Amino acid sequence: MAAVTLLHLDRPICEPVELGPGAPVRVVQVRQGREALPSEPFPHFHDVHELVIFGDVDGVFVAEGRNYRLRPRSVAYVPSMRQHDFALARGRRDWVLVQIDAAAGDALARKPGLALLAQSFCARPSGAAYGRLRALAEWLADIDPADSLALPLAELLLCAALRAPRVEGVAVDVDPNDLKRLRPAIERLRAAPAAAHGAQRAAAACALSTAYFSRRFKQLIGLAWSDYVRAHRLHLASRKLLETDELVLVIAESLGFSSASQFGELFKRRFGMAPKRYRQAARARDAAARRA
Repeated sequence: MAAVTLLHLDRPICEPVELGPGAPVRVVQVRQGREALPSEPFPHFHDVHELVIFGDVDGVFVAEGRNYRLRPRSVAYVPSMRQHDFALARGRRDWVLVQIDAAAGDALARKPGLALLAQSFCARPSGAAYGRLRALAEWLADIDPADSLALPLAELLLCAALRAPRVEGVAVDVDPNDLKRLRPAIERLRAAPAAAHGAQRAAAACALSTAYFSRRFKQLIGLAWSDYVRAHRLHLASRKLLETDELVLVIAESLGFSSASQFGELFKRRFGMAPKRYRQAARARDAAARRA
């Protein structure tokens, strides 16, 4: 079967990341071909520390009010619960995503010489340093995430990333306090994604007028509130399709879509294939990887 690009891997959703039982780290290796579509803006944050080691890439990393240009062999880091985004151009790209438990990552940031892990950054290692980073990441990917070596390897990765030459970010005209004012609406959506989340209710949760909320949300997040709600629900759906055996209808109803047909149409528009096909393609890909 031909390889199929699964676009949910482009856009990690703003949900708690579930690490394996007893595992302080999670490693995901992603490789997409030249047919990969541009990623859409979808600012998000996680309750893990996140290091991304890119191979081929062209795009922008956005974190804490700054834009960083991503070129091949870039490294991006963001601490737990910091809003960030990746806008990737069309075409071939690959990366290794390393996510570290929030408590474990916080403990690392308190170690001598690692205080800079409390801030987001982007770096571009030299050829030799980049090779060492990828070798460490591949070693980490090959072992059980609960192995006692996992966290020390993750610490080595972070130390190496900190030593790499920094990419200078360009300041974005965003007041962090404005983002905080929008947080109640986003948190309410996360807590109950199937509930009716119109702009009026979302604005009320933030103690803002509907007009002001809608205007500022579009300015700061890059999407209209209704588009953000739809994107959030679709990303949750993509996770459920891959991680559960729930029927498509059950998934649609649990996330507030009016019908399975509406869900299917929106899902295909977003991910390029019907929900059932998406699940089948992912399982075929995983089965092929196990045989390799």
